[in-house]
Amino acid sequence: MLRALIVEDEPLAARRLADLLARPPEPLEILGTAESVAQAVQLLQAGPAGHGPTPDVLFLDIHLADGLSFEIFEQTDVRCPVIFTTAYDQYALQAFKVNSVDYLLKPIDEEELREALRKLRARLPTAPMPAFDPALLTQLMQQMQQGAPPAASYKTQFVVRVGEHLKVVPIDQIAYFFSLEKATFLQTTEGRKYVVDYTMDQLETLLDPRRFFRLNRAYLAQQTAIQDIIHYTNSRLQTVLKPTAPDAQVLVSREKVNVFKSWLDR
Repeated sequence: MLRALIVEDEPLAARRLADLLARPPEPLEILGTAESVAQAVQLLQAGPAGHGPTPDVLFLDIHLADGLSFEIFEQTDVRCPVIFTTAYDQYALQAFKVNSVDYLLKPIDEEELREALRKLRARLPTAPMPAFDPALLTQLMQQMQQGAPPAASYKTQFVVRVGEHLKVVPIDQIAYFFSLEKATFLQTTEGRKYVVDYTMDQLETLLDPRRFFRLNRAYLAQQTAIQDIIHYTNSRLQTVLKPTAPDAQVLVSREKVNVFKSWLDR
């Protein structure tokens, strides 16, 4: 049975995560819950020092009662994989993967959690825990505190092929990207579409997340292209894109709904 330590400053969120982790068929043992940087450091240090059990995985919220959870790595040696949990700062999420197993967007979806645990179990027997990069942590802390990513770090234009010619499409002329039949397309504001040599996951890291949002696996849209947002079900949202999208319904993934609302209301 894997052992988990939960670091979360919202009691309801902590209890829900603990409940999800305790469910069969492969429940985890919860070693404890901390709601601050200080408490997390105390629990992590108490394990080895007191000859008690050490966690196999650390579930780590980013914004805690007394600061950012990145400060934990400055105060103690974390030797277990980390799964970040967050409802904020989409631009930093890809960076978390450098030093963690995964990240989960709040509210945590049970299937997403199971997939993260599956990846964790697959790597634990053979893969050593990577060392956390102090420079990366410092950069992430600065980004979180400033509320913006470094300037000039995202693409400003794309080069596409039109017959035997190459065409430059500035970022302001792009409405959205979408995937269809194993290809990725760039949709312009003028209604033209072009194939691009990037996956949707790659595009998500190349585009400024203050302007573009990954609505679901198949669509990544610029905010100016989102013409309307409709309540689809109690927990889903439907977007209307301009120009009209190839799919009749472009839904926001259930686990991204809260992040999407925060992204719009900034």
